[in-house]
Amino acid sequence: MSGPGFPRYASNEGVIDAARAALGGLLLHAREEVGEIALHVRREGVVEAMRILRDTLHYQQLMEIAGVDWPDRPERFEVVYCLLSLTKNHRLRVHVATNEADPVPSVTGIWPVAGWLEREVYDMYGVLFEGNADLRRILTDYGFRGHPQRKDFPLTGYVELRYSEEHKRVVYEPVELAQDFRTFDFMSPWEGAEYILPGDEKARPEAPGAPTPLPADPKAGEGVKK
Repeated sequence: MSGPGFPRYASNEGVIDAARAALGGLLLHAREEVGEIALHVRREGVVEAMRILRDTLHYQQLMEIAGVDWPDRPERFEVVYCLLSLTKNHRLRVHVATNEADPVPSVTGIWPVAGWLEREVYDMYGVLFEGNADLRRILTDYGFRGHPQRKDFPLTGYVELRYSEEHKRVVYEPVELAQDFRTFDFMSPWEGAEYILPGDEKARPEAPGAPTPLPADPKAGEGVKK
C-alpha cells in the first residue's frame, strides 16, 4: 500500500549521519541520489563495514550484489551491495571500488547467500573475491572466454556453439558472421528518411496537388448506342 500515510520505505532522514558515526574511517563518502542512500566504503574494510551495518544499524538482509564497469577509471569496477533493514523498512547501497587484480574481501562469513552472488559478479566482470571458497563461473558455460558484462567485451563474443553431426556433440567454433553489422537510424517512418530507401528510386515523381483523372475513352460508349 502506498500513499501519504503509508510510505513504501522509511525516510532517508538521518541515515547518512548514523552511517558516518558508525563506520568512521571505513566510509569514504556518502550521497543521497534518486531517493536512495549510497555508501562508498574502503575495499579492505568492506567486511567490517558490513558487520557494523548488520549488527549496529540493523540492515539484516543482503538482497543483491551487482557489478558496474567504468573503463575510464583507474579502479574500473564497482561492486554494489544492496541491503535491506526489515525492522526499519529501509534500503541502502554499499559501493566498493576495485580493479582486475585486487580482490574484494568476501562477505560470505556474514551472509552465506553472498557465495552465489559473488560468483555472478566474478563471472560477468572478472572481479575477484578473496575468501570465497567456490569462486567459479555460474552463468556462462565451462571454458567460456572473457567476461560478458565488461564494456570492452565484443557483442559477438569470441566463440559460438553448435551441434556437430560429425562429432555427435556440441562443439565450439570461432564466431563467423554471415554478413557485416548493419547500422539502423531508427527514424520514424512517418517522418521519412533524408536519403533514398532501396526501391524508392523506381517511383516516378508526381506533380503537387490532387492526381489528374484519366481521360474517358470515347469508344467505351459506342456499343450501347442504338
